[in-house]
Formats: sequence, C-alpha cells, structure tokens
Amino acid sequence: MADLDLVIVGMGSGGMPAAEFATTLGLKVAVVERARVGGDCLWTGCVPSKALLASAKVAHHVRHADRWGLPLFQAPSVDTSRVWRRIKEVQRQIATTDDDPARYEEMGVELITGTARLVDGTTVEVDGRRLETRFVLLCTGSRPATPPIPGLADAGFLTSESIFELDRCPASLVFIGGGPIAVELAQACHRLGVEVTVLQKDPGILPRDEPELARRLADLLVDEGLRLRVGADATAVEVLPTGRKVVVATVDGEETRFEADEIFVGAGRVPNVEALGLEEVGIQVGPRGIQTDDRGRTAVKTVYAAGDAAGRTLFTHSAAYEGVRALRDMFFPGKGTVDATIPWCTFTDPELAHVGLTSAEATERYGDDAHVWRMDLDHNDRARADGTDRGAVIIVTGPKRRIVGGHILSASAGELVHELALAEAQGLRLDDLAGLVHVYPTLATSIGLLAAESVFDNAARIRRVTRFLDF
Repeated sequence: MADLDLVIVGMGSGGMPAAEFATTLGLKVAVVERARVGGDCLWTGCVPSKALLASAKVAHHVRHADRWGLPLFQAPSVDTSRVWRRIKEVQRQIATTDDDPARYEEMGVELITGTARLVDGTTVEVDGRRLETRFVLLCTGSRPATPPIPGLADAGFLTSESIFELDRCPASLVFIGGGPIAVELAQACHRLGVEVTVLQKDPGILPRDEPELARRLADLLVDEGLRLRVGADATAVEVLPTGRKVVVATVDGEETRFEADEIFVGAGRVPNVEALGLEEVGIQVGPRGIQTDDRGRTAVKTVYAAGDAAGRTLFTHSAAYEGVRALRDMFFPGKGTVDATIPWCTFTDPELAHVGLTSAEATERYGDDAHVWRMDLDHNDRARADGTDRGAVIIVTGPKRRIVGGHILSASAGELVHELALAEAQGLRLDDLAGLVHVYPTLATSIGLLAAESVFDNAARIRRVTRFLDF
C-alpha cells in the first residue's frame, strides 16, 4: 500500500491551493519543491510586478496633479532602489504569512526540497528518495522563453525571473515583446523615469485581447511618452564598447537600431517539464506542455498536471483552479473537469480585462447572430469624475443575445470583468444583466447601461405591435 495519498511536484500557484485542499480532505500529502515556496507568482510574477505598478502609478499622478485641479508639484526624481526595496518587502510579508512553509507544515503537508522525477505512475523519486503514492499532481510551472536572436545570449538580458533580483531598475531598457508582462513592466518603468522602448513583432500589442481596446491602450501608452514600435522584428543584438546594448530590428522593411543599458525579453513562456521522466513513463508532452484530458489527467491516469506545465491558460488564477479541480477528480472521479471560463487582465493603467470571445471570434463562430455592444467611458459619470474616461466596455453576444465575451479598458477592469465572466459561464443574456441594479456612480454602471440598451432595442422592435393592442 502507498505511503502517501498524493505527491504534488511544485509549490507555486497550482500546488499551494491543491495542498491546502488535500489537507481539508484528510489526505496524506507531500510536496516537492526545488526552489522557493510561492513559485513565479510571488517571486517573479504577479506580486513584484503589481507592487512596481503601484509605485509607478503614484509617481505618474504626482507628475500630472494638475489634471485633478491640484497645483503641479516638482516632478519626482525617482530613486528606483527604494521602489525595489519596497517590492522585496511586500514579497517578504507574503512569504512569512500566507505562503510561509511553516503554515503548510502545520496543516500536515510534508515539504520536501529537491528535484522530482517520475519512476512510474505512483512513484516519485526525489534526489534518491522514493515516495510511494496513490496520485501525482504536476505543478511545475513555466519559465521565460528565449527567442533565437543572434547575439542575445552573449549580450545577456533580463526577464521577469531576473529583473526583480536587481537592486534597482536600469536607466534605460529595450523590451522585446508586446505581451502582458512586457507591456505592464514597460509602462511602470517609464513612469519611474526609465527610458523605455518596446519592440513588438506583431502588428499590435496584446494580440489575444480585443483588438480595438488593445489599440486604444497602445495609443495611451504612446501619449504618455513610451516609445512603442509594432511590426518590429528583432534580428540581432550587439554590445557596444561602453557596455550599452543594441537591438537591431527590421521596422517597415528598414533596419533600425535601438540602444539601451539593458534588454528585457518578454517573448512568451516555456513549460518546465524537463528531467521529470515523463516520456519514460508514457506521458505525452506537446509544444505547450504536458498533454491532459479535460479532467487534468495525463495518459497515465494516476498522474495529473495543472497550471503552466499543462499549457492551457498561463495565469495564476487558472493554475489554482486547475490544481483544485484535478484533486477533486482524483478522489471524487468525474467531478473535477478543468474546463472553465477563465477571465484575465493586463494590469496596465488603465487595465485591460478579457473574458470569452473577441468580436472577431464571435462573428466567425456565430455569423449574423453575433452582436457587439460598445460604450465609451466618456459616457460614464464616475470615469469622468475620476479623470479616467479614456476607455470603453465591449460586450459580445451570440444567439439569443447570450453573452459570449466581455472586454473592458478602464481603471479596475480586472475587478469589473467578473460580472461578465459569471454571465458568460451561466449562459445569461445581456438583457438579464439589466435586471441587476448597478450602484451609481460606478464604472460598472456602463455594463448596466449596455444591458439596458439591449432591453430598449427589444422594446423598440415590439413597439409597432403594442400600437394595435386593446388595453
């Protein structure tokens, strides 16, 4: 008989909630972690980047105080070493409270430091020690991808894994990539006085988001003074005698050189699946990660995978969801499907949130039954009062006006999108949201107003019928 009910490999965004859930079920669980408890989210991702964004937003507001009717203060000269110290303090607070290894040990979780390898579907080897278990959950996460640009590796570069290990931000940065990580950090660094250039190979930033709102956000970033080049294909990297670095890129068919103190690479993620012994035990690995069914199971039915390692949606919140759902399926078979509506948000200022289909995707799927409902925030009283009205809400509906997508460019868009995520998950019609009274004045009022537009549109359609009714 196995000594353990469950072995979790990786104590990050997927492994931590799964381990906690396992203890509530009275399971005997061990977690193998080769580095630090907390994973990417705490040490290289969500936590440090959001702490950085918070500092940058304050600096930006001080610099532009006249927009809110306040006198212009002296433009702040930012010592980024102080910002980096604050980031590390926020990390320390979390690492010694919610993510404290001792907290999990008190729950009954056995924490094992080392490198794990599967021997078979119920045996995990950790640096020579063998763990016999009923089930295995792989939550090994991902790491930044390195694009094959000549000279890049020799020149050296920063990623989300290394930039927060510095003592301060470099004085100038060239970002390669225009996805969420690069765009968030580029805006934040620019607001702290860093000279920033973003090179995006695609025609626009954030290619997975609603294109109209991504273009609006790009315009806002450029208006702030951030240097953004789309359609810029980096072809080489050089190091000058002074130590500064140059990214050579093709822009509009012409070779252009972009010089900075450092290069930041934000060009996607690679799943951490090497050295786990997956292929030897019959577990298939694809380009995006470990292949699983909709229950989170690999080809070896006692081994599950969750989070970035499984390559579905690379977000902290989806990793946590998948880890817990996989655990449910192990011990309550058939109850743990990992298919779900997954919203996401790029935490720029303003934020850009997304759930479901874009307008183009809905049109491709539903044809004439797809409708796009838009409202600019310059019609939202709260946005105007707050001075944050350069954004919009877009709701996408399919047949019978059921909500199939929602996209918000606004302050706190990541908070607002949950109403639309719930509506999509529950198969609600846009008209249904009109029955919910939205607090005034809030940004969410725009969602209520779009729902009301749908109701009014339906009312106009039946108006000609009511003319002939005898009341």
